[in-house]
Amino acid sequence: METRDILLVEDDTNDIELTLTALEEYNLANRVVIARDGAEALDYLYRRGAYAARPANHPVIVLLDLQMPKVDGLEVLRQVKSDPALKIIPVVVLTSSDQEQDIVESYDLGVNAYVVKPVAFDKFVEAVKQLCLFWVLTNEPPPDALQSR
Repeated sequence: METRDILLVEDDTNDIELTLTALEEYNLANRVVIARDGAEALDYLYRRGAYAARPANHPVIVLLDLQMPKVDGLEVLRQVKSDPALKIIPVVVLTSSDQEQDIVESYDLGVNAYVVKPVAFDKFVEAVKQLCLFWVLTNEPPPDALQSR
C-alpha cells in the first residue's frame, strides 16, 4: 500500500523542527510536506500551483496551525471541511491558541481534534508523537478510491 503524505501547515520554524523531531522517532515512511501559510496548504490540497503535479491521493492527516499569514487556519479548515472531496481528510488543529472562540469555531467547522501546543519541548514532542501514533499508525482511513480527485 502506498504511504500518504502528512501535511504540516505551520509558519513557525521552531515548531516545524520540533514536529519533525517528534515524527522522526517513529521512523514513519510518510513524507512530511510543509506548507508555511494557509494559501500554500490550499494549493497543496487542491493540487494547484507548485503542487499541480503531485499524486492525486490526499494526505493521511493535516496538522494545522491557526495563526498563519495569507490565509489563516480557520479559513483553511472552513474550505477543507466544506469541500465534499476534501472533508474526509483528518484535520488536527495544533496551535498555541487556547481561546474558547477558536476551539468552538474549529469544532463547528468539523475539525477532528484540537490540540494546544505545550510550551515545554518534551511535552510538545510527546503531543505530536501521540497524534501521529493515532492518526498515522492506528486510524483506518477511507479507501484510496474515495480520496482521489
